[in-house]
Amino acid sequence: MPDIFEDKGFEKVNNSLYPIAKGEYENCTFSDCDFSNTDLSNFVFTDCTFTNCNLSMVKLKNTALKGVMFENCKMLGVIFTDCNPFLLAVSFDDCYLNVASFYKVKLKGTTFKNVSLHEADFTEADLTGAIFNDCDLTHAIFENTILEKADLRGAHNYSIDPEINRLKKAKFSAFGIAGLLHKYDIIIE
Repeated sequence: MPDIFEDKGFEKVNNSLYPIAKGEYENCTFSDCDFSNTDLSNFVFTDCTFTNCNLSMVKLKNTALKGVMFENCKMLGVIFTDCNPFLLAVSFDDCYLNVASFYKVKLKGTTFKNVSLHEADFTEADLTGAIFNDCDLTHAIFENTILEKADLRGAHNYSIDPEINRLKKAKFSAFGIAGLLHKYDIIIE
């Protein structure tokens, strides 16, 4: 039987020195913690908030993230593809998600606010209704991605091919139109 933690606050946890107990965490907060290279496989996080945490290269095999908020977190190389897809719901505010993988992940309505997503992989992801507010998508990969009703007006440095992605009712700013025409190698002034 896994340990259950409810309404607890965890501060300055360094998982390499003091490993976090495997279990279910509900309505917990994690502040200034270092979980880099930690194996959080089979953990359950429900309505939790991670603030100022380093989760780079964390392993999330079958990890449940239900209503989890990440604020000002470093999450380089995280493979969200491995998460438990049941009730997966996350949001990101002021985070570094460079080289993260969202391959085939359903992220309907997810909010990305002031997030660096350099080289993030959104291949075959479902981003229906997602919001990208002040996000840097330099070299992010969009192939067979569902972006219907997504709001990318606040995104920049993206290259999205409308011929191989679903963009119905997606919103883009006028200055970002070049990101939709990138493959044609044309000059827009």
